[in-house]
Amino acid sequence: MKMQGFIFADAAMERSPGQKDEIETGDVVNDADGAPISIGYGRWGAGSRLTETMRVDDVMIVLEGGLEVTSEGKTVSAAPGAIVHMPKGVEVTITAGADGARTAYVTYPNWRTARS
Repeated sequence: MKMQGFIFADAAMERSPGQKDEIETGDVVNDADGAPISIGYGRWGAGSRLTETMRVDDVMIVLEGGLEVTSEGKTVSAAPGAIVHMPKGVEVTITAGADGARTAYVTYPNWRTARS
């Protein structure tokens, strides 16, 4: 693997597995590249919601719009520039704001491998 740079348009966005809401993800680096992590982008439709027990350590950076992330009775409102860490094993609910959101993420290990 070599050093690379990415933009949102580099990601092949697809509906997040098992989700009914308008939530899409697109990896730009993952285990297919020989990497132990996933790096990618997310697109959240207005009001989209996801509740999940984290199978990986996930760091999410809000690029546009906004999200609320709730876990263990605490809610973090994340606007552009905010970084949210969601540790493996923690249940979180992520809710997109009225304008939806675009995010970037890094997970360890690769989130697709952890889901299978």
